Amino acid sequence: MLLTLTQKIFRPLLPGCARLENQYDPQEIPSPAPLSVESGGIDYPRISIIVPSYSQGHFIRNTLDSIINQNYPNLELIVVDGGSEDGTVEVIKEYSEHIKWWVSEDDNGQASAINKGMEHATGDILAWLNSDDCLMPGALLKVASCFLASSKTDVVYGHRVLINAAGMDIGKWIMPGHHHFLLTYADYIPQETMFWRSALWQKTGAKIDESFHFALDWELIRRFIKADAKFQLIPVFLGQFRLHDLQKTQANIESDGFREMEIIRNNCKQEFSNHIAMQNFYYRAQRVSLYYFLLKARLKELLWRMKFIRIN
Repeated sequence: MLLTLTQKIFRPLLPGCARLENQYDPQEIPSPAPLSVESGGIDYPRISIIVPSYSQGHFIRNTLDSIINQNYPNLELIVVDGGSEDGTVEVIKEYSEHIKWWVSEDDNGQASAINKGMEHATGDILAWLNSDDCLMPGALLKVASCFLASSKTDVVYGHRVLINAAGMDIGKWIMPGHHHFLLTYADYIPQETMFWRSALWQKTGAKIDESFHFALDWELIRRFIKADAKFQLIPVFLGQFRLHDLQKTQANIESDGFREMEIIRNNCKQEFSNHIAMQNFYYRAQRVSLYYFLLKARLKELLWRMKFIRIN
């Protein structure tokens, strides 16, 4: 009881990026005017987005709208459904004129669906967006501008908005900055905000590891790091992560999540050293890095709320 009480007392002190839960009362996300992107002679990179889907008929329309309404001039949209029977296919058909390629058939899960879609992707920039998540308005233009500004940038990601089943804002993830070392212990990068160059994808195997069902994005990030990829955090809310009863991150964390996270952590420790004493030292360094990250995240969050820093 004392531990539970302690957790309740200190949990509100954690930064938002450490909490997948309602952080405040639901509020509407403002609906901006439709974006009109003028090329102005700019050669925008082609962005390919894969939408893996299975039985998310309640949400996939919002997901597709959030992509298409970007009005990004060089978009390639691919949808891979796992044979849903909940009305998902009917929604996909409604959007077929905006979709380069789609399929609805049995597959071996999310990683398999993403790989299947990536085989049809021809973009300079790649990403996947789960069929219950959404992009924030203007996200693709901001991502493209970041890649255009620096040829050395390989991966970009941004801040996250938590939304509920009704699509209302219930929390924020304000990222404090990029920390390579922390990614040996925890994956803090909001997946729905992450975009990477096709060249990096090819360099690191051009496949999601299908043995992972929960930490597949973290495993991919670890491969990117081993390939010396340059990551950049964009000071923008790029994605909306939906919390609902069937949300995979919450539903599968005990069945697959903890096991897969431990696999990655152990791999990182073994890459550092085969000696137990050195691995124990490494573990302590990871924990210090985590505490530093949380403290820095909390400070940045407070500065943002006090309007000392701006996040678009």
